[in-house]
Amino acid sequence: MLEKFKNDTALKLGAKTLIFAFCGGFITILALSFISSVSDYEFFIAPFGATCVLTFAAWEAPFSQPKNVIGGHFISSLIGLIISSLFGNSPLSLALGVALALTVMILTKTVHPPAGADPIIIILEGANWKFLLFPVLTGCLILAAMSILLNRFVFRRDYPKFWF
Repeated sequence: MLEKFKNDTALKLGAKTLIFAFCGGFITILALSFISSVSDYEFFIAPFGATCVLTFAAWEAPFSQPKNVIGGHFISSLIGLIISSLFGNSPLSLALGVALALTVMILTKTVHPPAGADPIIIILEGANWKFLLFPVLTGCLILAAMSILLNRFVFRRDYPKFWF
């Protein structure tokens, strides 16, 4: 799929793109924040802001597709939790967590750049295993659903470009 991606179409900076990117990011983060505020759980982490940049400003890119958003965050968070459980918080753990997450995302074809930060967050915070479900998996599912809904049905974009 990478060969089909063209840099010149990745980020068209017209007024329409700017408005769509603003609205997409605003509505998605507002929704995640609102759901978190009325729930006992968190539904977002900081890298989701970067995910919004990709899904609303570079929606045609392979790493902006739902498979990559969900798979990349899930895999990276799982690796962060494993490394944190085994080795705790140390410079070696941080480096190993990011390197393994990157490697496994490449192997599974789920590369999603914002997900590279997930092991760092998890290891530094000492997150527990519940973190994988709340906020990571549920937040990613909501974010991906919002990206599909807004891009495809509101902004009339051909998104996602692929599912699997």
